[in-house]
Amino acid sequence: MDLTAAVRKLQSLRSLMTGHTDRTEERRILEVFAGATAAELNYLLLNVDLDALLGDVDDRVVGPDNLTALLELLCVKRAPELGLPLRAALITSLQKGKTPGLAERMVRALFLGLRGRELSEFKNLLDGRGNSHDLQQLLFHDVDDASIRQDILTHLQREAAAAPSGENKVLSDIDDTFLANWKDTRYPPKTVYPGVLQFYRELDRGPGIIPGREGDLTFISARPQDPLGLIEDRTLATLREHGVSSAVMLSGAFTHLLGNARIAAMKFENFGRYLQLYPEYGFVFTGDSGQGDVAFGERMLTEHPDAVRAVFIHDVVDTPESVRMTWRGKRVFFFDTYIGAAVEAFEVGVIARDGVARVARAAQEDLARVPFSSDSQRQSRVAELERDLRRAGSITGPLRAG
Repeated sequence: MDLTAAVRKLQSLRSLMTGHTDRTEERRILEVFAGATAAELNYLLLNVDLDALLGDVDDRVVGPDNLTALLELLCVKRAPELGLPLRAALITSLQKGKTPGLAERMVRALFLGLRGRELSEFKNLLDGRGNSHDLQQLLFHDVDDASIRQDILTHLQREAAAAPSGENKVLSDIDDTFLANWKDTRYPPKTVYPGVLQFYRELDRGPGIIPGREGDLTFISARPQDPLGLIEDRTLATLREHGVSSAVMLSGAFTHLLGNARIAAMKFENFGRYLQLYPEYGFVFTGDSGQGDVAFGERMLTEHPDAVRAVFIHDVVDTPESVRMTWRGKRVFFFDTYIGAAVEAFEVGVIARDGVARVARAAQEDLARVPFSSDSQRQSRVAELERDLRRAGSITGPLRAG
């Protein structure tokens, strides 16, 4: 690429976009993009304000439909020349505010223009933006046209059958699963459970020698979603503050806050949608025994046995061993510590042997930092950890408590 020529075109674009743009300036903007080489096109779009660009170019009641022409140029005709991050950036701009029919058609064009692994990567880019404007929000809320939504979902299903990922999406509850925040009084309030972050990482890595793609963690929660996504965005920010660098959030609804059955039903509805978005993946779920997650996990396994690899339940209500064993036969594994969870995950084939050792080390280090209110409370948790360390040692070789 001739960088000098590309810079001149960028300067020309920025000049044309300054202030009000009339139809003549819009036509010249179109000409700049139409005449750019593939490398120049990527350079221009990476360095221009996409939101401003799409806001400056208009369709008119009488006169040229320049916005339609621009979007068809970028999202259809020349989309194959654009890198995946740029195509995702176009979706982000189209998703802001209302999504009229033109925007929805362009969203469809961008999805249908991708296949196989590229399509999976594109979806993960859209889900990696760190806010409530994720893939589920896009396709099940922002896209209103049912036929367009179905076209996209059918394409996702067809491509998944041709190119399964071989990896698992890692689904998790938050309260009493990631941190003590509901029924669990064994830890100080808001404590992130020892080893949970490393457990997520190992599930994300998978059981193979070569780690899977990072970034497959998704929280599925009963916490409600408001129309502006403020609650979800705040929850994601809180998760980042507690060590979760990247995650997707599938929220509940105010009408499903009361009652375990309603909570389980809302989570299953969210999971059903998520499964449609990622049919090329398997799924593992980690929840707790205090708020509908057992029922949710059982329904996942019953209705989607081939897609759901296992369900792990953090026990916060002292479930009897006989009951645990019954659930174990259904691929629902109860655990007290995340070392115990790692042992179960290894035995069911979703994390590696070395992953068990890494979870064990992380859990010991995390537990040492927990500010327990009493020594007896600490000793009870240490005893649980040491018991599960012995179980893990039978897999990894001796693990020293410390």
